[in-house]
Amino acid sequence: MVTFTHNDAGTSEAAWAGSRAAGLPDLPLDDAALAGRAFIVLAAHPDDESLGAGGLLARLHSVGATVRVVLCTAGEGSHPDSPTTTPEQLAVVRLQEFGDALKRLSGNGAGDTAWRCLGLPDGQLAGHREEIRAAVREAVREATAACGRAAGEVVLVAPYRSDGHTDHDVLGSVAAELSAAAGHALLEYPIWYWLWAAPGKPDDGDVPAGGAWRGWFRLPLRPAELESKAAAMAAHVSQVRPLSGLPGDEVLLPPAFLAHFERTWETFAWHPAVARADGPGDDGSPRPFAAGDAERVFDAVHAREEDPWQYTSSWYEQRKRTLTLAALPGSSYTAGLEIGCSIGTLSVELAPRCGSFLAVDASGTALDHAARRLEHLPAATTRHLTVPNEWPDGSFDLIVVSEVGYYLSPAELVGLFDRIEGSLMPGGTLALCHWRHPISGWELDGDAVHAAARRHLGWAGGGTYQERDFLLEVFLAPDAAPGAAPGLGGPERMR
Repeated sequence: MVTFTHNDAGTSEAAWAGSRAAGLPDLPLDDAALAGRAFIVLAAHPDDESLGAGGLLARLHSVGATVRVVLCTAGEGSHPDSPTTTPEQLAVVRLQEFGDALKRLSGNGAGDTAWRCLGLPDGQLAGHREEIRAAVREAVREATAACGRAAGEVVLVAPYRSDGHTDHDVLGSVAAELSAAAGHALLEYPIWYWLWAAPGKPDDGDVPAGGAWRGWFRLPLRPAELESKAAAMAAHVSQVRPLSGLPGDEVLLPPAFLAHFERTWETFAWHPAVARADGPGDDGSPRPFAAGDAERVFDAVHAREEDPWQYTSSWYEQRKRTLTLAALPGSSYTAGLEIGCSIGTLSVELAPRCGSFLAVDASGTALDHAARRLEHLPAATTRHLTVPNEWPDGSFDLIVVSEVGYYLSPAELVGLFDRIEGSLMPGGTLALCHWRHPISGWELDGDAVHAAARRHLGWAGGGTYQERDFLLEVFLAPDAAPGAAPGLGGPERMR
């Protein structure tokens, strides 16, 4: 749990300016792509929309996109110790400011927009998830009826689900659930994250909580959009200026904090739409994906972007691959198998250490990229398989499962480990590596996958490496020579 207050000095904008966050790739949505979608913009409090997505809103209006804004609270809790203004009075003021800000963001655009406030209690959204879900579904129905768009052409825009403010985190998580359930795209915008988080050195890869800048982009803002955003931020007078000179009426958003939102770009996590074949549950609630969805889901993702998780450009991914390769106890292997190879960035480094190497994936689109990446390695082949129902023949002394296990149901995960147990040679190596945070729309997370492996296989551990974002474990099949494994020159193990 992140602990901070608006009075904290926090991280300066100068610190962020030299971080990887300042050099993210541009959001892969041009004006035509924006105009062709309906946007549901969610805000926990008045001013969230202007700070985190004001430039985007101005862009949407200018290109004529359909926009619906859902405001959850009136922000009446911003000054709980005010001697001059009651929460009821502040609610009236802040809603007026919110309306003024949206007008300044609309400019002379041709976009269709409307907004509503749910009137939920400030600071208590955790107890009102169902009301939020219902309101978002209704906004989606209104927007799609207005512009004739399908579910996959709807984009939810919400606070970053790990922003650190309880209301923001709740709203972000609800948006992520609805996105996964209904097949909507999702944009997440950070606000308080810029205050409490701290960038690492560029070479270390500063990372947002629960991520590694994977899937994060920036939207460069045009001069008119910067002007509209500045005007919208200034409209929230009760937040950017003191209510009075008395204690308890101090400014909530001081200039040092506002500097994070005066950049010439905005920052978003982008999750492209993936349609569910079976749709949401009967009550409209999110329904987790099943492994049978994997091929369709990842074909759709890779069809939109060749490298949707920045495997080739992210320092997080490069570093994780290096650690995985270093963790393997053998310098070489007779036969290697990689489950879930995606576009083949790890495959191309594993294959030279194997006499023969097979890379498999459920996505034919991703596998095409992997095959091209491996074509210069004669010992490497690829196959289109959906595990565990489909499985290659033969035996292997190296099997690598990276970022795959949580896309299976618990029963299918057991089936995967049964397949591995039947295919790994005595003394062979199994390497597992998984992201440790929740995977929206799926039942399992990385920790659960690794716990299931330890429980089901009961094999000796060849080493464990764990940090906040991922878990890497090596398992050795029974009958290995004491202190050695295939290709291993000595008893070294990770500690």
